[in-house]
Amino acid sequence: MPTISKITLPNGNTYEIKDAWAREQISAITGGSAIVFKGVSSTALTDGGNENPTVNDAAVTTKTVGDLYFYGNEEFIYGDNEKWHSLGEPLSSLGALAKKNSATASYQPAGTVSKPTFTGSSSTVTITTANNTNGNYQPAGTVSKPTFTGSSMTSTGSYTPSGSISINNSTATGNVVIGPSSDTTAAATYTPAGSVTVTTKTTANKTATVNTASGTATYTPAGSVTVTTSATTNKTATVSGTTGTATYTPAGSVAAPTISVKTAGATASINNPTKATVAKTVVAAAPGAAAPSNNITYYSVADETLSFYQLGYTTGDSITTSAVTVKTGDAAYESSAPAFTGTGTRLVTGNIAVPNTYTATFTGTGARLVTGNIAVPDTYTATFTGTGAALEGEYSYSQANSGTFSGTTATISVAGTTTGSVSQPTFTGTKVQISGSTTASGSVSQPTFTGTTATITVS
Repeated sequence: MPTISKITLPNGNTYEIKDAWAREQISAITGGSAIVFKGVSSTALTDGGNENPTVNDAAVTTKTVGDLYFYGNEEFIYGDNEKWHSLGEPLSSLGALAKKNSATASYQPAGTVSKPTFTGSSSTVTITTANNTNGNYQPAGTVSKPTFTGSSMTSTGSYTPSGSISINNSTATGNVVIGPSSDTTAAATYTPAGSVTVTTKTTANKTATVNTASGTATYTPAGSVTVTTSATTNKTATVSGTTGTATYTPAGSVAAPTISVKTAGATASINNPTKATVAKTVVAAAPGAAAPSNNITYYSVADETLSFYQLGYTTGDSITTSAVTVKTGDAAYESSAPAFTGTGTRLVTGNIAVPNTYTATFTGTGARLVTGNIAVPDTYTATFTGTGAALEGEYSYSQANSGTFSGTTATISVAGTTTGSVSQPTFTGTKVQISGSTTASGSVSQPTFTGTTATITVS
């Protein structure tokens, strides 16, 4: 677990931490004085025990806090809890350096090893070959051609490749052909024949004619239209100014209208702010650094006591305000009607020659039209007379009862060699024995180490 032994404050001062409880315990052990060595006990003392030590064959029954005794290779101190406390490992566990202030030795910790070199001389290698059935190499040879051994085989079978099929039919009779029924008592299903009688009632026939007759004319079929035009002498029409009441004002000026507020816009009251100095940011400075502006002291040291203070803050309005009226909506405006000022001019034209009247006259001969009486039938009566008959029919169809296939049997024979075996091919070659020898000679140089001697001191 991390521990704290010193405290450095923002002002740069560093304080050692004093453990008051530990000092009190040490003071209680030593009785306010130094630890006192009392001797070597021949009686065993144990850590946490309360044994009476024996010094020079005399038992010590009075024990004081801070008494220090040796037993064997161990040290024991008497505490305020009336218990012995072992001070570390037994002395027998200490090594030879435990009784020395320092130890020195030399060593060569680093350096380089030279790269060895090989020095030799070339030699000749002789390789020989000799035929040997037990040789270690067979470089060449031949593979025998395999042979196939088999026997002939014939397969024979029969089949019927062609023929004819005969079919035996029987005939049944049903109702398909439609004709009059032989049952005279059957109800008639249609009336195939008869006669239609038409009776006509008419008035006396007269020829219808259209001709002229005396009396009031009913239409005028033909004639002519005469148009008569009367006109004055044509003149050019011009427009010019003259005195009198003005008929139009061609030019002038428009006076600027007067704009005024018709309805005031809406307003509301808000608080007008006034600036105030407030804290905007919080900064920190490292111990010993220049103190920041408006620094807050949150610690104090008195009588070796480091005190940290709680930091807080107060609240309040950051600005002060006063009520003002502001506009929240547009006003409505109106303007007077603009006035136009101009100079009137009277316009007149000269006389324009136009026709005064148009007269159209139609002349024709009227006629009266009449017709004679037309004979037309009043009614038509038609009557159908026929004889009803019942219908029946017959039909015929063919039905296959049985069929027979007739063919001619033929024989098929297939012959060939279908079974056998292939002989195992063999390889025939000559083995040779490869042999040779060589002797390498030379020497490898002895590598050397180059380093720097250093001294180790243990204290």
